[in-house]
Amino acid sequence: MQHAVSPPTVPVVPRDWARIGLCLVAATMAYNVIEAAVAILAGVAAESIALLGFGFDSLIETAAAGLLLFRLSVETRGGDRETVERIEHRVRQFVGVTLLLLAAYVVAQSILTVLGSDRPAESLVGIVLATVSLVVMPVVAWGKLRAAREIDSDALRAEAKETLACAYLSFTLLLGLLANATFGWWWADPVAALLMVPWLTREGLEALRDEPCAC
Repeated sequence: MQHAVSPPTVPVVPRDWARIGLCLVAATMAYNVIEAAVAILAGVAAESIALLGFGFDSLIETAAAGLLLFRLSVETRGGDRETVERIEHRVRQFVGVTLLLLAAYVVAQSILTVLGSDRPAESLVGIVLATVSLVVMPVVAWGKLRAAREIDSDALRAEAKETLACAYLSFTLLLGLLANATFGWWWADPVAALLMVPWLTREGLEALRDEPCAC
């Protein structure tokens, strides 16, 4: 009598979420460098405060990602918890200050744009950039949030929320640019920029207070 032979079990290899988070942050950093350059150049060409604000936010994300990249590399090398927590605190403080500075800049420039005579021009480059970011950033943010949950990292959660902010900013930017290009509503550009301010302010204050992220 023959006995059924059970198929060999394939061992489940646990995922190294710290390393996955490291790769996602590095990829975000590379993307944001390109995004910032394109947005700022297009913003200067079109005199668009929404595009400039979007580009400067990308620069902040790039710098924050660089600091977080160092923090995750310390953890993957087996760094002690005290060192990791100290780096996390510094990352969150940096993110908070820079987001609040960006919010202040956007408010000031938006008011000057509305009161001034220089009206933003339409920007096809900006529309394409906003569309691409609106697709890419939510996917990357989801991966970071999963990795942050697995390794219990508030700094990675904060950086993931910045990535989500990029998706939100992409949406408001796209609306403003499309309204300007389609209907000639030049004022939609500074309005779209101002719609970024509540998010930037809230996230900046949360980071400075070291509050846990409700992701």
